[in-house]
Amino acid sequence: MKGFGWGVPVLDPVVRSLFGALRLPSPRWWHCDCRTQRSRTFQPLAELLPDRTTPELAYLQARFAGLVSYGITAKLLGELLPLGRRLHPAVVRRQTQAVAQRLEDELGDERFSFIDTCQRVREELPRPDLPLVVGLDGGYVHSAAQRSRRDGWFEVIAGKAVPAQGRPSCFGYVPTYDTKPKRRLYEVLTSHGMAANQQVTFLTDGGEDIRELPCYLNPQAEQLLDWFHITMRITVMTNMAKSLQPPPPDPDLELSVATATKLIGEIRDDLPRLKWLLWHGNVLGALQTVEGIIIDLETLQPGDEPSKLLTAASEFDTYLRANAGRIPNYGGRERGGA
Repeated sequence: MKGFGWGVPVLDPVVRSLFGALRLPSPRWWHCDCRTQRSRTFQPLAELLPDRTTPELAYLQARFAGLVSYGITAKLLGELLPLGRRLHPAVVRRQTQAVAQRLEDELGDERFSFIDTCQRVREELPRPDLPLVVGLDGGYVHSAAQRSRRDGWFEVIAGKAVPAQGRPSCFGYVPTYDTKPKRRLYEVLTSHGMAANQQVTFLTDGGEDIRELPCYLNPQAEQLLDWFHITMRITVMTNMAKSLQPPPPDPDLELSVATATKLIGEIRDDLPRLKWLLWHGNVLGALQTVEGIIIDLETLQPGDEPSKLLTAASEFDTYLRANAGRIPNYGGRERGGA
């Protein structure tokens, strides 16, 4: 045959499949001298299965390892499939990382903007499908042997794209490591058939890193603050306010017990009102209410070191101001079916 010479059949050590370990004849061929090659010989089977694992088994390992731990995946596949011998968690981990690396290599280059159509072109496109909804949230993974708050942790941003029809898909990345976050999210959206004139709604936790991610992905995109993160912060402050007590009588203090009791009651009443204002999208009223709570807390607890509730209220004020443009009328959207 032109291009290569004959070889001698040999036995490959092992090829893992869904039905056990297989030993397949794998001949080694000599390259013909008429062409320049990187090596003198080659094995077609070894090039076809470089990991010595069939694609079906590699898929199941990566699929389950993305949902549960490597140990549980190895045990589960060993119970369900006639693998022939015990599947070790380290094998599952290496196979999953190999699949992940191949997916990373297939990912395109990062771009500043993925909007490559003008308004005139988008107006001529067919009517798009229903909006896509994408949830984005950030969290921190801490080491079990962490010695300080700044050591042994990293941030993870995870998301879930929910189309109007079809199965949702999840994705995640580490901001300090990943160099293609926009490309990753863009590929997830295009896998759901996102059109250039289709609306995409991003629900985020309002973090600084996440606020920048959806930008320049779709001209019809809107970014909203997830209500869960608002009500979670207000619930924490409400629980803190339950433990507020007026200071003991002290003639040296200008604040009387009656005045302190009145301020505590106003703070406890303002927190449900704050939640109501934000639910109806009244950001200005909410900021005024938070400012009043902060003033009352400073009056109750004068001193150099602020209380936990005062710190939480100040952080919530900063949080609202940074995300004021992303707070809609949640009640109105719920009544409208959005």
